[in-house]
Amino acid sequence: MLDHLKSNNRAWAERKVGADPGFFRRLEGQQAPEYLWIGCSDSRVPANEIVDLDPGELFVHRNVANLAPPQDANYLSVLQFAVDVIKVKHIMVVGHYGCGGVAAAVDGQRRGLVDHWLHPIREVAHAHRAELEVIPDGRPRLDRLCELNVIRQVRNVASDVFVQDAWARGQDLAVHGWVYSLSNGLVNDLDVTVSRLEEIERLG
Repeated sequence: MLDHLKSNNRAWAERKVGADPGFFRRLEGQQAPEYLWIGCSDSRVPANEIVDLDPGELFVHRNVANLAPPQDANYLSVLQFAVDVIKVKHIMVVGHYGCGGVAAAVDGQRRGLVDHWLHPIREVAHAHRAELEVIPDGRPRLDRLCELNVIRQVRNVASDVFVQDAWARGQDLAVHGWVYSLSNGLVNDLDVTVSRLEEIERLG
């Protein structure tokens, strides 16, 4: 079963070794990426490929609609490991335009458990309803909600005690907010980078 994927794997490993004979031996050592990527589970948004980094260079956490909820033990475990053990220097919250999770959060349909997961996006939409209502309904409004969701998750990450404790002990750490475009493969930096506690308030 899945022979085509196993064949792909062998071909990929051969290409890696062909280009760099010591590649996998280096990977066996302790990973030391400088980046944590918090992104969407969408299959069209492959973290390493988008920023052209090899395995071992990017620590990755993905979930539906790239959320960073302060009550989610999975996300918090990844965050703590990245900050306290790996000591990453950059955390990127990366959403993407055309996100199905963002659309599902506000389309009024019920889908079950995922509705609970997506509730924070409905809260973001409610908090920014005046801004969103003046944008034409459809894709433009949802794209702005994708951006607002990323900004909210940047605030969540920057507000977490793991990040704030790192800043307090002088650790070099910045939290960034990006949105990836499926239409051209480029990331849009939302210019909401936070690198110290005092900068959180400007996120609104």
